Amino acid sequence: MTRDVFISYSQPDRDCAFELVARLEGEGILCWIAPRDIAPSADWAAAIMDAITAARTMILIFSASSNQSPQVRREVERAVHKQLSILPFRIEDVLPSRSLEFFLSTQHWMDAFPPPHEPHYARLCAYLQGQLQVPAAPTMRAATVANLFDAAELQRIERHLAGYIGPLAKHLVKTAATRAAGIEDLVARLAMELETETDRYEFTRQCRGAPRV
Repeated sequence: MTRDVFISYSQPDRDCAFELVARLEGEGILCWIAPRDIAPSADWAAAIMDAITAARTMILIFSASSNQSPQVRREVERAVHKQLSILPFRIEDVLPSRSLEFFLSTQHWMDAFPPPHEPHYARLCAYLQGQLQVPAAPTMRAATVANLFDAAELQRIERHLAGYIGPLAKHLVKTAATRAAGIEDLVARLAMELETETDRYEFTRQCRGAPRV
């Protein structure tokens, strides 16, 4: 079965990997992840290789552990061989080992630290929806948005965003609020509108001071 995303991870990062899968699939992005998607009678290695071949992209949960994992290295090698795009989702501030650097040196990276992970998950969802052309989740009714977000909270976030992009911030906040599942998701969606990782980080940090409903 074809899936949008193959999730590559090492065992110590299992909780993060499955948390990410739940978040992606909640946005309509189909994932393949072991051992969930390996049939009890299937050959483990063959199932993984077939899943990589069928996927549209690979998300590598990159950490100190996956950096040293022979299994992760084999999965990355297979993905490169199949010309599958790879997005390292870096949950720890580590650089790739020599065994992985050759395969990942030309890849786009997405940093997923510091915690919490949720804003980074939301940013990855938005990125993949654009890259894979997955339809966004249905927009919420205006009444639902009004109940989910406080008007003063939205205005504060809008002011922070306007400091980076000007008057366009008002439109972006209004649109994002109809799609976001909560305040962290809203901030992460808006952060994707900024050009640099530094600006995205600073904007997210500033918005965390906004009161929650």
